[in-house]
Amino acid sequence: MKETELQKDYLGNELVETIYFGGGTPSMLQISDLRLQIEKISGTFNISKNAEITLEANPDDINEERLTGWKEIGINRLSIGVQSFFEEDLLWMNRAHNAVQAINSLQLAVKYFDNITMDLIYGHPLLSNEKWKQNVEKVIALNILHISCYALTVEPKTPLSKMIKEKKIEDIQQEKQAEQFLLLMDWLENAGYEHYEISNFAKPGFRSRHNSSYWQEKKYLGLGPSAHSYNGASRQWNISNNNIYIESLEKNEIPFEKEILTLSQKANEYIMTSLRTMEGLDINKIPEAMSRDLRIASKKFIESGKLTLKENKLLLTREGKLFADGIAADLFTDTA
Repeated sequence: MKETELQKDYLGNELVETIYFGGGTPSMLQISDLRLQIEKISGTFNISKNAEITLEANPDDINEERLTGWKEIGINRLSIGVQSFFEEDLLWMNRAHNAVQAINSLQLAVKYFDNITMDLIYGHPLLSNEKWKQNVEKVIALNILHISCYALTVEPKTPLSKMIKEKKIEDIQQEKQAEQFLLLMDWLENAGYEHYEISNFAKPGFRSRHNSSYWQEKKYLGLGPSAHSYNGASRQWNISNNNIYIESLEKNEIPFEKEILTLSQKANEYIMTSLRTMEGLDINKIPEAMSRDLRIASKKFIESGKLTLKENKLLLTREGKLFADGIAADLFTDTA
């Protein structure tokens, strides 16, 4: 709330269309804490009357009292971190909730909220294609209107990385991840979901307005330790150390680092984000000196069937979606 005051001019009175409580477990907060924050934000910034207000919630935090409380204070979208409906998978991922809580939380949440998104993880050693299918079928049966699906990644210096190195558990197989991603696209497309971004699927009208604003290069303000902000010209991020963050705010200072973006950096960020969306990469939005390089670099991907060029837009094909990050990196420009 203190940082909210100090950052009141960052967005320049632009209309705020989305508010997102995430980056941790905000569902652990008391309803009164969330209410205070929403009131502070609403009193400080120009908030749209139909703003999308999302709260990330763990399945084990969800009950009727909290659901009614969240709805009452203005939360109108829930993001529930389910990951899997299988007990052994959740134990393997070291999740706090169990399989019963996973299904019960969604069955309860749909009674109070029509706008719900949930996460699933695929491509880990315990997940067979049949189990993956059952996970996805449960989501469809519950009529969850938005789903984010991520391939498990092994970050260095994590317990998972250590266990794989010591051969205590099986390593990740990229072929298996690719196969499960292709299956996912088929199942959700047949169920009427739009694959509107590499990791995101939604029924028509239920795309994440908040995440879409990142991909559309809109300005945003992040509040809290480690939070990132972007104003169109520069990017800044708050320090992650809680104690230093608090001490700085007590002195009316915001402890952040800042980067002024070059033309090349802006173009590369646009290439990376737009290529992941179903609307694709509009070459007309790239400065002319860079667009020539882009056309040359994209030619090999068009010829190999990983990209298509339609009305000056580069779009990933079904096969291309398996290589999205690598293709984007190859298209990056280093022109100043």
